[in-house]
Amino acid sequence: MREVVRGILPGVPEELIGGRRHLKDLGADSVDRVEIIATLIERIGISTPMSEFSDIPDIDTLVDFLCKEQRR
Repeated sequence: MREVVRGILPGVPEELIGGRRHLKDLGADSVDRVEIIATLIERIGISTPMSEFSDIPDIDTLVDFLCKEQRR
C-alpha cells in the first residue's frame, strides 16, 4: 500500500499512509484514487470491479478489503 501510494503521491510521508485516513486526506483526487486501487488490484492479482471500492471509508478498511478479496 505505502509503496503504491508514494509512487502516485510522492510528497506524502510514509507514516501518514494508513489508519483511518482516506486517500482524499492524503491529497489524492479521483484519478489518483482510481490509479492507486487499480495498481493494487493488479499487484495482488484480483479481479474485483472498481465499483466495489466506492464505499470504503479509509485506508485500513481498504487494506482489509483487498486482503479478503485476495483470499477468495
